[in-house]
Amino acid sequence: MTVPGRERALGDAADQRTPRLTIGEVLAVLRDDFPDVTISKIRYLESEELVHPQRTPSGYRKFSRADVTRLRYILTAQRDHYLPLRVIKDHLEALDRGEPLPTGAAPAGTPATAGSLIPKAETAGHAADDGGGASAQAPPLTPDQFARASGLEPEQLADCVQFGLLATDADGRHPASDLGIARAAAGLARHGIEPRHLRVYRSGAEREAGLIEQLVAPVLRARSEEARTRATEKLEELAGLSAQLHTALLEARLRDLLRP
Repeated sequence: MTVPGRERALGDAADQRTPRLTIGEVLAVLRDDFPDVTISKIRYLESEELVHPQRTPSGYRKFSRADVTRLRYILTAQRDHYLPLRVIKDHLEALDRGEPLPTGAAPAGTPATAGSLIPKAETAGHAADDGGGASAQAPPLTPDQFARASGLEPEQLADCVQFGLLATDADGRHPASDLGIARAAAGLARHGIEPRHLRVYRSGAEREAGLIEQLVAPVLRARSEEARTRATEKLEELAGLSAQLHTALLEARLRDLLRP
């Protein structure tokens, strides 16, 4: 389906709009910069009409380089500016219409007008063609690097480790994939919620993970690559649904606080 104005926001070059990447290849392209992105996250952004991949006759998603750039914009706005999706959607629609964004509204490094949202040297179309099927994982970070990237103070980072929210490897370094946890902890800390208060989240996540593990463990034990791929996709989908349920329940409970 063609979205009116979308080509204006994302550039007119035919190559940018040619759908060639599967959702797994898009995930591999994005994970170097966004270690916590998942297939479920990409599907959710599609369901919220923030990105519009084409579908093959068999129903498989196919993403263009323009779609990948749009996803980068969304993920950067969430990670670096904590913007809610409704605001990001407003920004994208403004870009689609050729309108400038308000001063300070665009994520760092993003043009404030529609014409050049696609980086000149975008390489998403070929990043997954190296024969390995996935991009290399980002290297682990020292505590100082991890603290700066996440927005945690060193003392807060140490508390997150102490209370089991984060872990380090044998060399005391932090996996880049844990940045999502750390950034959420940093945001909560700004509201006075300290790492010691977050143990309830860890306990709840462990229980949810245990429940999901029971469903996918038999398939994960299969030897065939196809079976493991199906199990991975099921794991991603269950994780997304679990997060969706958690958010919905929390929002419902918080709405109760506003009732007279």
